[in-house]
Amino acid sequence: MICRRFRFISAFIIAFLALFCATVPQVNANEEQNTLSLTSEEKNYISSHESFKVGYVQDRIPVSFSNEDGDADGISRYIFDRVSELLGIKFEYVPLPSGDVTYDYLLGEGFDLVTSVEYNEENKKARGILISNPYFSSRKVVVARDNLEFRYDADWSVAVSTGSQTLRNVLAKMFPNFELKDYDTISDCFDAVNTGDADLMIQNQYVVEYWLSKPEYEKLNVIPVVGLDDRLCFSAVVAFDNQAGTSQQDGQILIDILDKAIAAITDDEVGNYTIQGVMENQYEYTLWDFISRYRYSVGIFVVSSFVILILAILLVRQRIRFAESKADAKAKGRFLSTMSHEIRTPLNGLIGLNYLMSHKLEDKEKMEEYLRQSSVTAKYLLSLVNDILDSSKLEEKKLKLMIHPVELELVIETVSSIEQNAMTDKQLKYTVHSDLIYPCVMGDEVRIQQVLLNLLDNARKFTPEGGSVKLSLKQEKTDSNKVLTTITVSDSGRGMSEEFQKHIFSVFSQELETVSKGNQGTGLGLSISRRLAQLMGGDLTCVSKKGMGSTFTFTFAAEPVKPSEKAKVKIFDRERVRPRVLVAEDNELNGEIIIELLRSEGFEAELAENGKKALQMFADSAPDTFNVILMDLLMPEMDGFETTKAIRALNRDDAKTVRIFACTANSFSEERDKAFASGMDDFITKPVNIEELIKKLYK
Repeated sequence: MICRRFRFISAFIIAFLALFCATVPQVNANEEQNTLSLTSEEKNYISSHESFKVGYVQDRIPVSFSNEDGDADGISRYIFDRVSELLGIKFEYVPLPSGDVTYDYLLGEGFDLVTSVEYNEENKKARGILISNPYFSSRKVVVARDNLEFRYDADWSVAVSTGSQTLRNVLAKMFPNFELKDYDTISDCFDAVNTGDADLMIQNQYVVEYWLSKPEYEKLNVIPVVGLDDRLCFSAVVAFDNQAGTSQQDGQILIDILDKAIAAITDDEVGNYTIQGVMENQYEYTLWDFISRYRYSVGIFVVSSFVILILAILLVRQRIRFAESKADAKAKGRFLSTMSHEIRTPLNGLIGLNYLMSHKLEDKEKMEEYLRQSSVTAKYLLSLVNDILDSSKLEEKKLKLMIHPVELELVIETVSSIEQNAMTDKQLKYTVHSDLIYPCVMGDEVRIQQVLLNLLDNARKFTPEGGSVKLSLKQEKTDSNKVLTTITVSDSGRGMSEEFQKHIFSVFSQELETVSKGNQGTGLGLSISRRLAQLMGGDLTCVSKKGMGSTFTFTFAAEPVKPSEKAKVKIFDRERVRPRVLVAEDNELNGEIIIELLRSEGFEAELAENGKKALQMFADSAPDTFNVILMDLLMPEMDGFETTKAIRALNRDDAKTVRIFACTANSFSEERDKAFASGMDDFITKPVNIEELIKKLYK
């Protein structure tokens, strides 16, 4: 399979060839006719016609199309003008309507010629169809999604525009195993392949290069096909019946004249026209295309604004609380200094990146790098908010554990998969040793993962390249009916001073040396992790020696249980079946973003601006129209809880089975409990992790 770079390479080759294309000399029309060796009959035929009405297709940029002024344009038009110049005749260009154009229509409208007809033996032998020799030749290519491996013997579904019936006949003959699906326009064909409604389409390579420049088709690739050339010619419009002898004769004279003109046009001239058509009709990259192309990162910028506002509010709140007590004044002062640095640094980066982006819109490589950096920065700001919220809830003793059966091996597998790539990039040897007697215990899976990820992330950050990180698990029975799980994370990193180890679990504590080495952080992670461990009936301790590495030991007590039988969940085929989603969201911007994100991934999605509208749309829909509902909790008219209860109470089967996900910025356990109590199936916090949401939607 050839990547999307194929079309850029093709454009480069075309530009290179332009250096060698000769300009066309202009001479008198009578001299041109003499050069073509026209017969007296052919000259009389030309002189007896003031002009010829020529029908052209208008959706084949840059080969044949209507420009902004409604005039014929493209490579074909340049060649037609040269034919007109050679013969001393006038062409009246008229666009053909979209879809399948019949000969009855062409005869009724008085067309003399039709262009962009495919040259093949079937057309040459067809009764009543008179075609010229090809005036333009190029390749046909296959267009398919980036994960398709093209095979000639596969049962592909192929999108064909109704205006390309000759191509349809050729494909049906060459590939009888293909399922040919008709669409009104070439644009519809591209959309069908892009959404997975069709496996592939086949079209002229220059047309494909133009369309694939559009950001919405970034997942499509080009595959060359052997034995499929695109040779375009003129067709004379003549009557089909046997009594139309005069018409047939006149049509043949016209075709003979055109063949002589086509033969007189050199390959250099055609190459020059091709270059002109491609270069003058490239797709223009718009601001909306930029937003669409980088929709995730643009969304991150929007979310970052809200994150920064939340941070500002939290900082003010912390300052007020610190002012009420003089205890730990030094640590709290250090927190304010650190937080100021941690917020201002990424905020300065976002502002700087925004400025650079506004001046580099046309530089795609620069834009991709700026957006990657902004994504990392925004995610860091979000993690900062989460840490402050967790710290605040722990201090106020408002954080509640969500106790469910936890399969510890699965937890270890999950955190290891998250950290593995970063470990590998840093060339760290990462090992896991597990000695569990009760692999399933009652606990808060999310909080256990949070502690482990914090310990592994620190071990990775503070261990130089070529070092090692080890994760070990063991268990032992306690006097009660619980089991004590001990998890250790050891590294061969730089270690810590004895003085710093005395304060390592203090709020906002961070060793100056580690900060100076560029390890970003607020010093909240270990403090939060230790308090979470203590909330679970355990503890978090550390043993470290300067230059010799560190070992953190995380313990928690839990009741052992038998692993539960997990229900088999139907997984949707990502390429074929996508659930239809109803989004209930009162914030217009958030609603537009989530709808655009879902549609860009191939999902069908509709927006309801409040809970009452969502209830009405679901009640008015046919059964099983919507498979998933993303439900905001705080909405006018009806909130998410009321709407969910009302949907579940409807007298229809799908009201009980439709999956309803809470989608909210409130992550408190009280909101989570209330959401499940109202009948919701899952809980998603904002800003939405798009990858995680997509995974949930495919289940």
